[in-house]
Amino acid sequence: MTIEAGTLIRWFDSHARDLPWRRSGVTAWQVLMSEIMLQQTPVVRVAPIWEQWVRRWPVPSAMAASSQAEVLRAWGKLGYPRRALRLHQCAGVLANDFGDVAPADVDTLLTLPGVGAYTARAVACFAYGARVPVVDTNVRRVVARAVHGRANAGNPSTTADLADVSALLPTDRRRAATFSAALMELGATVCTARSPRCDDCPLPRCAWVAAGKPAGTEIRRAQKFEGTDRQARGRLLDVLRDSHAPVERARLDLAWLTDPAQRDRALDSLLVDGLIEQTDDGLFALAGEG
Repeated sequence: MTIEAGTLIRWFDSHARDLPWRRSGVTAWQVLMSEIMLQQTPVVRVAPIWEQWVRRWPVPSAMAASSQAEVLRAWGKLGYPRRALRLHQCAGVLANDFGDVAPADVDTLLTLPGVGAYTARAVACFAYGARVPVVDTNVRRVVARAVHGRANAGNPSTTADLADVSALLPTDRRRAATFSAALMELGATVCTARSPRCDDCPLPRCAWVAAGKPAGTEIRRAQKFEGTDRQARGRLLDVLRDSHAPVERARLDLAWLTDPAQRDRALDSLLVDGLIEQTDDGLFALAGEG
């Protein structure tokens, strides 16, 4: 079974969410920022931060001229702050080597700091209209159900996943880019993981529905955040983001009293990841601010 492109595109034209990075005038650099921010982070949290970043750093050279600490501070609580450092590094490369513009070619995009296979294809597709398969969790789920009749996609397989989506793309370049966005939108808003709204699905045929919606393997539950090393790291970073000068170790200790060993482990990992630094006199600061 396949997915009828025209039907899905018409649905997308009238049902697409008004996401700020989809609006006219958005540059490839700004699309790149959105894709990095959206990794493992909900749209509702990303949108206001992205809009702030576009105003502050509309071109890569503007970000490159800022310090790592400024970028980390502006990242706020989006999570996985190493992404902010990679964006800062990427901005420097784009400013110095690419004329302040994110490239259109997937292979060239893959050479940039922090840009992986998904992000490279997403930028090429959504910023430049390239006819390339863009595969995320939502797309894999839609294809698994509509095409293969499975409740969920199972373990990722880059080769198989890209081949599946490539086979569905319209031959027309513009329609292919819109189809890619529509496929992703369908998975994000209708063909969701736990409560798919099949009655609202625009697809006239779905192999999973035709098969009687057979159950799939258990969907892995999201890992808890409370009490984790990630939370401890976040608390330590909060202290440094709120201070524009290096702080003493004692202030960091007060930020996580639950488990001193965990706090030490979190602090060490922040240093190893290059998110924070220790000054010659033993104080701690955000990267680039010590």
